[in-house]
Amino acid sequence: MSVKVALIGAGAMGGAIGARLAETGNQLTVFDLDQAKVAELVARGANAAPSAAAAAKASDYVITSLNSPKIVEIAVFGPDGIAEGAREGTLIIDMSSIDPDATKTLADRAAEAGLRWVDSPLSGGAPKALSGELTLMAGGSAADFEDARNVLKHVASNYTHMGPVGAGQTTKLINQVLCGLGFMAVAEATQLALDAGVTAEKVPVALQGGRADSAILQEYMPRFATKDYRRTGRIDNMVKDLNGAQDLARRTNTSMPLTALCLEVHRMLTAAGLGGEDQAALMEFFKGPQQEPFS
Repeated sequence: MSVKVALIGAGAMGGAIGARLAETGNQLTVFDLDQAKVAELVARGANAAPSAAAAAKASDYVITSLNSPKIVEIAVFGPDGIAEGAREGTLIIDMSSIDPDATKTLADRAAEAGLRWVDSPLSGGAPKALSGELTLMAGGSAADFEDARNVLKHVASNYTHMGPVGAGQTTKLINQVLCGLGFMAVAEATQLALDAGVTAEKVPVALQGGRADSAILQEYMPRFATKDYRRTGRIDNMVKDLNGAQDLARRTNTSMPLTALCLEVHRMLTAAGLGGEDQAALMEFFKGPQQEPFS
């Protein structure tokens, strides 16, 4: 069933979500400050809106895909924001990865404005969005979770209700801890394979189906081995998410020594100017003095 949906935020992730929604026949209206990103989705059949308010007014659902709680707040409650244009009862589906407590605050403000909220952060990145195979972990009421399915079924193959508003974002932080540590483990193992003279690209094939197997191993060890740094994510986004996990750990008094180390490596790479690079650029951490500089 086709739905009228607004997309606020057409960056790497939002753009992929929008492309999939347009491809599956939905009536997509998009707003982003980057007009080039908007034009890419218009070329796929979307309509451009002059503001978030205008996009929301034309739609039954609103998806936000943004980088921080502050940006989400401005997009929803700022001048020409979603709250100005959305009809009462409109469902906001926040697919950003932001702090659970900030999510609860935003959802409470939305409720005061007569709007509903589901936090539905994701795992799988742009490739899975384009194929409709995202993994989504959602927070909100059971009724709103089911209503959001009308939109999210087009982009996800795994959609799980984790509890009330904020539970989706908490689950995403857990996901990012596992992913961050997984990326580091596979990068380190790749470097060992390369230094030991094993064909690293064959390791995922050899280990497929065993206990060490994972989606990260299968996708990233060949990329790590060949320095395939094409961008499907960002190192500095992992810094943001692991910072969020550490903040949550402080509130829950949870010891997370491995996450702390993983975060420091990502911070070092970001400080070295690699924050905008894909996770594949973790291999730069293992470079010796005789290796070629990053380019």
